[in-house]
Amino acid sequence: MRFAIVGGGPAGTQAATHAARLGVEVALIERDVVGGAADLWDCIPSKAMIATGGAMSFLVRAEHMGLEPVTPMLDLDRLRGRIGSITGRLGASTTAILRSQDVDLIRGEGRLVGPHQVLATTAEGTRELEVDAILLATGSRPRIPDWAPVDGDRVLATRDAYPPKELPEHLVVIGSGVTGVEFVHMFSSLGCGVTLIVSRQQVLPSKDPEVAAVLEEDFIRRGVKLMKGARAIGIDRTDDGVSVRCDDGRVARGTHALLAIGSIPNSASLGLETAGVEVDDRGYIPINHHCQTNIPHIYAAGDLSGKLPLSSVASMQGRKIAEHVVIGHTVSHRHLNYDKAASAIFTEPEIADVGLAEADAFAEGRKVRVTKVPFASTAKALIDNDPRGFVKIVSDPATGVVLGGSIVGQHAAELISVIALAVTAGLRVQDIVESMLVHPTLSQALAEAAD
Repeated sequence: MRFAIVGGGPAGTQAATHAARLGVEVALIERDVVGGAADLWDCIPSKAMIATGGAMSFLVRAEHMGLEPVTPMLDLDRLRGRIGSITGRLGASTTAILRSQDVDLIRGEGRLVGPHQVLATTAEGTRELEVDAILLATGSRPRIPDWAPVDGDRVLATRDAYPPKELPEHLVVIGSGVTGVEFVHMFSSLGCGVTLIVSRQQVLPSKDPEVAAVLEEDFIRRGVKLMKGARAIGIDRTDDGVSVRCDDGRVARGTHALLAIGSIPNSASLGLETAGVEVDDRGYIPINHHCQTNIPHIYAAGDLSGKLPLSSVASMQGRKIAEHVVIGHTVSHRHLNYDKAASAIFTEPEIADVGLAEADAFAEGRKVRVTKVPFASTAKALIDNDPRGFVKIVSDPATGVVLGGSIVGQHAAELISVIALAVTAGLRVQDIVESMLVHPTLSQALAEAAD
């Protein structure tokens, strides 16, 4: 069995290593960075910067924990070096794992030249691979509209900001989804003034309004200016910065502007038409529950598939694809349930959720039991001098089965794992209640919310 993978991000690398362990001959073609551009050029650098901002915020809060006041100062060059060190180590580790599994790692650009043929173009020339199965996992790139003159200097795309050439005095962030609010938190933590353009009437329009309200409150406390109900339509360079024009006539002014308005799939140069692979009107490749395209032996995963744009989802898709390539046609194959994927937003406080949301349940007219416990009632949150946020659990009132949950507060991204496991395994709230958790910890709020 010969398996070619185009794209070395979380989906591609997971599929490669798992398929190799199952005895498949695997070739992985990666154009930019092993480990994935979206992960190593976006996700990891942003979280590293957020961690630095969090350390600065903690030092300020430490005054209320019995310590002398401290005024932390940011060293942008050292931060840039730290980010490079982290991403370099992760990329090297992924490369080493691939090579340890005898994956044929090809540095170059891959495209289809037939249903079973993949052409790899490298610095040394071209190489055509004849294979039995193909995975396309080339990810996405930041969306940049025509009205945004991105120059990497004053007008930034996301990948210009890890970190930027200089720390903005005042940053105008365009986009109030997950990426946008993380940038607001990141730069406000680093001491920058921030204006956020919010096209709806709340940040994070797809999230629970109660969750969004906690984040908005923190933003306002930090001095962030929220321009709600405004959609950016143009950016002008000025003598000392930028002016962002909105559709309602308002103008947001700052020293820099940053676009965080989504991404577009990298599907245009894959040669899909030569193999008859279908794409939708947005450039995504539709897939079925096995991640197969309309051509059964050609798979798509990660951002390219148009499913949840999460590294964790891409990795699991890659694993499932590897299994399906090898044994999926002969044995029962467990499908992915995207509705049960946990996600997190690394703001301060952190936000995490999984499964059925309270607002969605009510919109569907579904009867649910919703229980909520504030972290302010837990000893550990008071010890850490950060009682913000809450735990909310949604369950079936008849059976007690956990259907979903939301957490707002410190370490929410870690704590949501308990609820995610309950949702995936079909556990009851009583199973969480009867878990004898460590005291004092934030996780105790999970048991209290389940009770």
